[in-house]
Amino acid sequence: MEILLKKSLPKWIILLIDQLILSWAFALSFFVVRQFEFSEILRGHFLVYIGLFCLTSLITFYSMRVHTGLIRYSSIYDIYRIFSALLVCSLVYAALIGFWLAPVHKIDSVNIYLVLLLTFFISSTLLIMVRLAAKALFQFIKRSTADKKETVLIYGADGHSILLKQALEASNAGCFTVAGFVDEDPGKIDKDIHQKRVYHVNSIERLQRKLKIDKLIVFNEDLKSEFRKRSIEKCVELGIKVVTVPPTDQWMSGNLSMNQIKDLKIEDLLQRPPIVIENEQLSRDLAGKRVLVTGGAGSIGSEIVKQVLLYKPALVVVCDQAESPLHELKLEMEELFPEGNLCTCICDVTNFNRMYALFEEHAPEIVYHAAAYKHVPMMEDNPYEAILTNVLGTKNLADLSLTFDVEKFVMVSTDKAVNPTNVMGTSKRIAEIYIQSLNKVSAGKIDGKIFLKNPSGPQTKFITTRFGNVLGSNGSVIPRFRAQIEKGGPVTVTHPEITRYFMTIPEAVQLVLEAGTMGKGGEIFIFDMGEPVKIVDLARKMIKLAGLVPDIDVKIVFTGLRPGEKLYEELLDEEETTIPTHHKKIKISKVREYAYEEVVCEIEELLQLNKDKEELKIVQKMKQIVPEYISQNSRFEQLDLEIDGRSTAC
Repeated sequence: MEILLKKSLPKWIILLIDQLILSWAFALSFFVVRQFEFSEILRGHFLVYIGLFCLTSLITFYSMRVHTGLIRYSSIYDIYRIFSALLVCSLVYAALIGFWLAPVHKIDSVNIYLVLLLTFFISSTLLIMVRLAAKALFQFIKRSTADKKETVLIYGADGHSILLKQALEASNAGCFTVAGFVDEDPGKIDKDIHQKRVYHVNSIERLQRKLKIDKLIVFNEDLKSEFRKRSIEKCVELGIKVVTVPPTDQWMSGNLSMNQIKDLKIEDLLQRPPIVIENEQLSRDLAGKRVLVTGGAGSIGSEIVKQVLLYKPALVVVCDQAESPLHELKLEMEELFPEGNLCTCICDVTNFNRMYALFEEHAPEIVYHAAAYKHVPMMEDNPYEAILTNVLGTKNLADLSLTFDVEKFVMVSTDKAVNPTNVMGTSKRIAEIYIQSLNKVSAGKIDGKIFLKNPSGPQTKFITTRFGNVLGSNGSVIPRFRAQIEKGGPVTVTHPEITRYFMTIPEAVQLVLEAGTMGKGGEIFIFDMGEPVKIVDLARKMIKLAGLVPDIDVKIVFTGLRPGEKLYEELLDEEETTIPTHHKKIKISKVREYAYEEVVCEIEELLQLNKDKEELKIVQKMKQIVPEYISQNSRFEQLDLEIDGRSTAC
């Protein structure tokens, strides 16, 4: 059986079989026309007629390559080729009889044109039936020898879905049995398409019981539909595994590869409808500009680089201290944007002299500052590094932006800066406070030197963007859960009630670019993060997406909140209000404004303490600068009892 599946008939054998069928059809037609008068037939010119026909059909079928197709994959196109070849053969043969054999050799003892007509219908029927029979036999052998057949439903009942059905049935793997289609269009329900019934999506639960459905196959592009997404989530709850395939125009060489059938990812279910942004305004702001992206090798930074390059800037300078990711990003961008002007710089934002040299060499006009330490437990253990990168690094870049007359400085912040309970969130809040204070400053110190802003010259606009977790970012919860599920568990969740907001990386970056465009300076833009997601529900859904049962196949273990971790993230402080913008997914947070002189004094004191590396004093100062910073699940909780108010040292 396996030999039949793996090997195909040589082309010369197919050609020989076709010729035998044609010869037999011609002989039968000849006998029928002569009413089976065998004695007269044998005395006549039968051998001349059939010999000439065999020669004509052989040359015609060989020239038109009818024998080159794989019979097991015969299609409408192959049937078309058979009809075309038979028609050409009949016309050529009729011409040979009419203009050569009959008048020249005086052989005209039978109604040969009627013979040709009968031959055409008999041979075409037999040739097509042989191919369909061979195809059906191949499918039967493939199904009977498959190790495990999965019963699947296809979401949708259009032309693409039909192509998918045909691709699954023609696959060498032979591991799918298509039970039917599901659709929400009432006009298609209970109709038959390619011998398969179209069912309503609401009947999936009934079909699972009746037909033992293993999987639902859906096109990637259909995941954007809210209705289909709800239906898919219903399948997940029922234990039906959901897999995705790319659109038909992305199939390799027009054929679906089994490698293109992917398990549905949790990111697919958490995606929201695509964001519409003002591309024309972005193009005006970015086209022909010199753009600096810090943290450019990270999840957010690399996506900023990718999207900025779409608007044809004069130069994109990518700054990061991670060598290998920066190298990979450079190779990827050179492939995606061969005409893009990209410069990669390995440098640390905390190194003022190195950053000064970068600004001096490239003179960026727009800065997207995404460089930061972001992992809460890590920064809780290393407050010195959090201050060094998130505060000093931001201050360096902001000060240099003023010095070099940067048009816009856009900082990527986090929802953890709101009512912070940890060192990381507080360090980002301090960075927010500092860059906001710079919008109204006219003079200040940079590395001990006085700088002055030119009131009549360009004024740098400092803008903050604040959002929650992004799906698939380095070190985020989803890749961790996925790795734990692949190992068989357990999946570790810190607390049964912990919730988080999620946003895709491209969505977050689109909003960052849009906020940077609409910003006038001094704003903190917050993004519509949708509904918060319970992390334990996320874990259960990911386990089900893997075709497993939570708490049976894969255990969920609660480990307790980590140092500095909140149960619920917030996008706004209790005292903050919002102002709507022209984009429904972006609002402006109205926060308390700080005077530059006061802020810079506090931060310089904090940075001095940081140089001394006395952690308790560092965190104590952070609590004085940000009074709403109340530690949770942290060794720094003791400091909250000691603070009576802010420092008056400045």
